[in-house]
Amino acid sequence: MATAAIELILEQGLAGTTVEAIAERADVTRRTFSRHFTGKEDAALDFVRGDGHRINALLRARPATEPPLLAYRRAVRAWLADRENPAWHVRPRMRRLLALVDREPALFAAYERIRVDAQEESIRILADRLGTDDVRDVRPAVVVDAAAGVLTAALRLWARSADDDSGAADLAALVERAYDALIGEAAAAGSPGTTEE
Repeated sequence: MATAAIELILEQGLAGTTVEAIAERADVTRRTFSRHFTGKEDAALDFVRGDGHRINALLRARPATEPPLLAYRRAVRAWLADRENPAWHVRPRMRRLLALVDREPALFAAYERIRVDAQEESIRILADRLGTDDVRDVRPAVVVDAAAGVLTAALRLWARSADDDSGAADLAALVERAYDALIGEAAAAGSPGTTEE
């Protein structure tokens, strides 16, 4: 159903795609579609939810001694490098779909909802790693929001860079450069002479 949703939205646009058309292309009933998805946007972005779960599973598996930001970065790196179960960005036409997310408010809202849900789980994982309370301790939320923000920024730049499906490897390199930029900016902000006295 998710594949049918992506295909139809890319072929006909979001407004020109109905849930009924998606169900028909996927050869399922409307009722079956509704048991799995809240709408066409949710179906088309199911890969985001799946990859969010995968990143969180990889984050849980990181060594407990790794600093939280490094653990998140390495979980994302492992997700992008997985050849057995490739991340969505190597699938056909995903770059076009991600670019469409920025132009279609309903897709953007669905994307953000899915992204926030995944980040909430990441925050709980990091709080457990730190042995702290994710409501009272700001560190897990700060790390996740910064690390996920880096990934989101890299994905947006990647999606806007071309309309074809090439460049999957470029995304991994771009993500690494984006994390390096965050670390460099954080270091510069904390160096002597940059703080107000």
